[in-house]
Amino acid sequence: MTKEEEILKCSDEVIHKDIVEMVCSSMESKEKYIELSALYKLFADPTRIRILCALQKHEMCVCDIGVLMGVTKSAVSHQLRQLKAANLVKFRRDGQIVYYSLADEHVNDIIKIGLEHLNE
Repeated sequence: MTKEEEILKCSDEVIHKDIVEMVCSSMESKEKYIELSALYKLFADPTRIRILCALQKHEMCVCDIGVLMGVTKSAVSHQLRQLKAANLVKFRRDGQIVYYSLADEHVNDIIKIGLEHLNE
């Protein structure tokens, strides 16, 4: 069933059909919104946000992040694993030490815009 057929199937009367169809045609798939929701859920944890904000300043290893956050290496590793799975952080290995940083500028922008919104 197309999006247009779904609109017409609705039991409610469509007042501005042209607007509804235009908006409908420009929207992403339901699956894409589920993915977006899952991404934003990662930002719902204060520890993960703090880790991302720390990584905005400089790449860091798990031990240093743990000291900065006041949590165990195990807790940091758990959070980093989730952030890495969502492509929010990346890592590089230097000998035995693994350094983490933000995956790309988009992650930095999400945090920056969120903080700007809170501070306005």
